[in-house]
Order: sequence, then structure tokens, then C-alpha cells
Amino acid sequence: MDTGIELRHFRYFLAVAETLHFGRAAEKLGMAQPPLSQQIKNLERILGYALFDRTTRGVKLTPVGHFLAARALNTLAKIQDDLEMTRRLGSGKEGVLAVGFSGSVMLTALPKAIKAHRRMYPNVELRLRELVTAEQIPALLDGSLAVGFLRDAEPRDGLYLESILRERYIAVLPSHHKLVRQKTISPLDLKHEPFVLFARRMGSLAFDRTIACCNDAGFRPTIVQEAPQWPTALRLVAAGLGVSIAPACVGNLMMPGVTYRKLGSRHSSSVDIGFKFGLQNPAADAFLEIVRRVLKKGRVN
Repeated sequence: MDTGIELRHFRYFLAVAETLHFGRAAEKLGMAQPPLSQQIKNLERILGYALFDRTTRGVKLTPVGHFLAARALNTLAKIQDDLEMTRRLGSGKEGVLAVGFSGSVMLTALPKAIKAHRRMYPNVELRLRELVTAEQIPALLDGSLAVGFLRDAEPRDGLYLESILRERYIAVLPSHHKLVRQKTISPLDLKHEPFVLFARRMGSLAFDRTIACCNDAGFRPTIVQEAPQWPTALRLVAAGLGVSIAPACVGNLMMPGVTYRKLGSRHSSSVDIGFKFGLQNPAADAFLEIVRRVLKKGRVN
């Protein structure tokens, strides 16, 4: 049943309960005394019990009034807390944010952006998941991830993609390889070399762009070993199983027995932001604002 009680009734009642004087309470509320007295009477009528004993000597709370004063204070404080939490959620200052990333993306400036975000939004919990591009896409579409950082993502219905970083490729060589004497490696120099590379199913466009470096030189590389992640690929290169071609950020990963050299190729690899069309997540918006600033959209390494 609609009682007709509104939040303003609590404010009026608490002002009188605090001052125990209708005139001072009205002054505190910025209103005239007669309307205040009428509102308190209406509240008492709705409740069916008196909240104040009114005498010629003053005003005091009844037992019912004492009970309501304590509860009303808690109620207003709870509402204030809820409103503040709503504002914080709306501004991206609170909440949980599920973020996916391809392994190599963590070798860019993304960790720096995460650190900046944690400093600015300490009450937002980032739940980070390392997934290859092919695994991130369905997770973004079904809502398991709010935001993804993908390597060379392909367009997909329902998915918004934004390239935030483009990187040149580098050659990855065993440190004892004869080509390490050169500052820049031509893809043609690698024509007869065995390759260590990730499988195409992990990211088809990332694979195709890598292979395109070789195709332009007139050959298709012989892949003798597949590796799920770059740290594994680098260890295999260090062991002498072959050479590889990687985005420039992989060169930030120091590995004994591995030497990096510039690759003379026109092709490049991209780091892409991905999220589902229609995403409404203030925490994601705040996070991406920092990421875009740190990663300097469009920069080619």
C-alpha cells in the first residue's frame, strides 16, 4: 500500500528531532514554520502515532519518535551512500572490468597504462585474462570480456575494433646465426631457414601478415615447429630449431641465445581494441581513455 511517505518527510522530521524546536528547524530547512508543522502532522497521521510531545514548555520526542529518528538517520545515510556509489559507477570509479589480452600486447606500453589506471581508479577491479585473438572474440561477443586487446584482429559482426598501435616486424635469430652481423635483415635472407611460428588458428590475420613478409620476397616459409606463445618460440629459436618473424614489441623480451634485428618489410602488425557494439560500461570508457593516451594511437614502432 502506498503510505505517501517521502524522503522529504524524513528530512523535515529529523530537523525537528535534532533541534526540538519547530521554528529553528524551519529556519534550518529554509522554509516557513506553518508548512513544516503541517508536514510533520501529515507524517504522524500516515503513521498513526505521535512523534513529538508538544507542550507549552517545548517539544520532545515520543518513544516512537526516538525509534524513527534512529532509523531515519540510517535510511538517509544508506540512500546517500547508494547515490554516491551510483555516481562512482557512472563515472567509472567503481566496479569490475574483465579485460582480455594477447600475450605479445603485454610487451607494449599496455602494462604502463594498467598501472596508471590502478593509480587513478583504485576501486575498479581489473580482471585480466591472457587469451589469443581467436579466443577473445567469442568472449567479447558473449560478454565474458568487456574489453579485449587483440593482435591483428579481423572484422567480426557485432564487434567494434579500433587499431591503437602499429608495429614493424623484426627478425628473431639464434645468437650464433651468421645473419646477426647485419643490422637489417631482408626477408629474402630467411628463404632457406626453418621457421618457428604460432599456428594460424590462434590468429589468422596475425599469421597471414607475418607470412606476407616472406611472400613479398617470393617464398613461403617452412615452419618446422609451432609455438603457443612468444616466450616458448624464443626458447626454441635459442635452441637452434629455426628463426622467426615477430612484432617489434617482442624484442622487449630478453632471452639468452636470441638476437633481434630489424626486418626490411613494408608490412606491419597491429594491436587492436575490441568490444561488443553497444557496450555501456563507464569503467571501460575510463580505462580505454588512459590506454589510448599511453599507447599513442597510430604510432608505428
